[in-house]
Formats: sequence, structure tokens, C-alpha cells
Amino acid sequence: MKKNGIPPAEDVPAGVGPTLITGGAGFIGTNLADRLLSMRRRVVLLDNLSRPGVEQNVKWLRARHPELLEVRIGDVRNAQVVAEAVRGASHVFHFAAQVAVTTSLTDPATDFDVNGRGTLNVLEAVRRHAPDASLVFTSTNKVYGRMDGVELAPRKLRYEPVDLDEATHGFDEQCPLSFHSPYGCSKGAADQYVIDYAHTFGLRSCVFRMSCIYGPHQFGTEDQGWVAHFAIRAMEGQPITLYGDGRQVRDILFADDLVRAFLLAESRIGDLAGQAFNMGGGPENTTSLLELTNLISEIHGEALELQFSGWRTADQRYYVSDTRRFSAATGWKPRVSVRSGVTQLYGWLAENRFSRDRTLSAASPAPEDLEAFPASALSGS
Repeated sequence: MKKNGIPPAEDVPAGVGPTLITGGAGFIGTNLADRLLSMRRRVVLLDNLSRPGVEQNVKWLRARHPELLEVRIGDVRNAQVVAEAVRGASHVFHFAAQVAVTTSLTDPATDFDVNGRGTLNVLEAVRRHAPDASLVFTSTNKVYGRMDGVELAPRKLRYEPVDLDEATHGFDEQCPLSFHSPYGCSKGAADQYVIDYAHTFGLRSCVFRMSCIYGPHQFGTEDQGWVAHFAIRAMEGQPITLYGDGRQVRDILFADDLVRAFLLAESRIGDLAGQAFNMGGGPENTTSLLELTNLISEIHGEALELQFSGWRTADQRYYVSDTRRFSAATGWKPRVSVRSGVTQLYGWLAENRFSRDRTLSAASPAPEDLEAFPASALSGS
């Protein structure tokens, strides 16, 4: 029996190759890997462990699933490393990326190398070494640019679209592409390559254009993972800086709901290949920055100190995903509300967060940690 289109563990065919997750030590990769490993599926994580704190995710996964998990420390910019990881895979989830607009403005070349060249390396490896594998790529809503053409009405705590359809459903995949910022360009180029490789080379690949994702195992920063970042700042008793006026609105999606969407996409890739899908919490799960800080203050039990700074490059004042296309294709709908999800995230952080010094120092694993990984995985990292 399938539940919500996801095959249970006993329905997974024997002898199927492993699932590769690039950037698999990140919080999205960790949540997906844990679900797959719990289904008794073999998983290979490819990650350069460059994001502070993610090695804690690897340790957690290894403790829970020592027999089925393989970790390869490497970089998607190295085509040979990618090819070795892809060879024999039945499914590929490509999450490895440079993830912040701010970083792309500081170092556009590295941003392109990771997001553009890295994605092309993955596509070429799949085309040559695993042509029958499914491939799901996580793009971004930033491919739609600032969306300056959307007329907005400012309310006390949020912006709202004047257009009734936009206010009711959000923005669908027909929204014009308008890459803005080096990050938008690099992810947008990767997005288009993934779609084209389905059309040109017959790869079983599709794209998720992601809104804001949050959940356990997220080490949020000011530049990326802002829901977790706000909660961490509250716990540390530190002020939160809001760029702009704080009325920016996003639809936010809890990690468990995203994992269900991934598995549905994987199981129906034959129907979804060559398409892009807007993926987020949708109109039922929106929050402005001001509304989120109010919610976290309520959960935390203390008022938060807010500071304001100027608008940041390419920031969208309002973006909400219209997810009806993916829902129609798979039956998927988000289940976790903003209040429930943020409460769960806050609880996880309260139990598992590390001091700032410990998190930052953990960016480079200690020698004894590296001994847990196969020596061959270290080449080319």
C-alpha cells in the first residue's frame, strides 16, 4: 500500500542503487536522509562540510543509521568527485549550493562556480553514469527577481497584494523569470539547465523553486535560514536586525512537509520530468517578519529586541508560492501550520543548539571525526 504516493519500506525493490544527496549534511538533506534511512534505503551524502554546524547533523545521522549511510566529503565543483558519487545511484537530490544573496554579492565568481558549474557537474554525471536515475533539484523563488510589478497594500504588520488572485493563491510558475543578484543568476541558470537536460537528454529531472524552508537541524544565520536565526537570537538574548520595514511576507514550509514532497516527486518523476514547481507553505502558511518575531516572542516568553536597517538587494516585499500545480500532480498539501512548525523548531533548538563559539569552531571537523569517513572520500574536497 502507498500512503500519499510514498512507497513504504517493504515496497522498495531489493538491489536498487543508493540515493545520493548532494549538500546532504545541510538541514534539508539531513531531514530527507533520515526519512530515507528510516525506510531502510541506502543513502550517500556528498558534502564539503563548509557550513558551520553541519558536521553535527552527520554525527546524528551516523548514530541513528550506522549501516545504511555513507558519507563522502567532497565538493560539487570537482567533477571527478561528483561522478564517483553519482555512479550507480538510483535517485539523486541535488541540494549543494551557495545559498545567500549577500555572499553572492561579495563573491560572484564562487557563487557561480558552486551553483552553476556544480549543478552542471551533477547533470553530466547523471547523464553519463546514472541516466535512469531520478533527479530533484532545489532552485529558489529568487529566479523571479524583486517582483516589483506586484502592487502591494501596506498593512500594520504585513504587505498584501492588491490583486485578489495573487492574494488568494500566491504566484505560480508562469511568473516571469527575472534573475536579480548573482545568486538569482547562478541558481536561475542551474534551474534552466536541469529543465533542459530533461528535454534535451531525457534525464528524469525536475525543479523545486523553493520559498522559505525551516525545521530541525537548521543552523540558521542572518543571511540564510532566517526563521531559525530569529529563534536562536531570541534564546541568546540578542537583538534581531530586520532589513527594510519588517512587513515582508513569505510562505514558510516545515521540513517534514518538504520531505513528503520530495518523495512524491521521486515516485512520480516520469510524469514530472522537465517541469518546475513552486514549493512552499502556500497562502495558508504565510508570515511577515514582524509577525514571526511576535510569534517567537510569545513562544520564548519574552519580548524581542528589534533593530532596523536598510532594504537589501533583490529582497522581495511579498512572495507566496502557488503550489496548486504540484498538488494537482501528486495530491500533496502542507500539513504543519506556522505556529506548530515554529514551536517545534524552537523546541529542537532549545534541546540541541550550541554556543556561538562551539558552532563556529565546529566548521572544520577534528581529526578523530575525519577518521569516521572513508579515506577515498577526502580526495578532491
